[in-house]
Amino acid sequence: MKDLSAEDIDRVIGMAWEDRTPFEAILYQFQLPEKEVIKLMRKHLKPSSFRLWRKRVNSGVSQKHLKKRNPDIDRFKCSRQRQITHNKISKR
Repeated sequence: MKDLSAEDIDRVIGMAWEDRTPFEAILYQFQLPEKEVIKLMRKHLKPSSFRLWRKRVNSGVSQKHLKKRNPDIDRFKCSRQRQITHNKISKR
């Protein structure tokens, strides 16, 4: 697994919890494929939280894979979320 800072790990976990953020967005920003995200989540979450996350990702509710997404959704993030570019959060 890549060496990530604590801030990066928190951001990856946050992105992984978001239903609308696909694994491809995490791969693009952090170069972490889905398997590595799962390993990171398993390592940094409590076992019960990890099980809840996996259950949600594998249910039909989450749209974590672009292939399973509604084609009308053409963005990684909510339109009200601040701009994020290549792992750098814009000034607030």
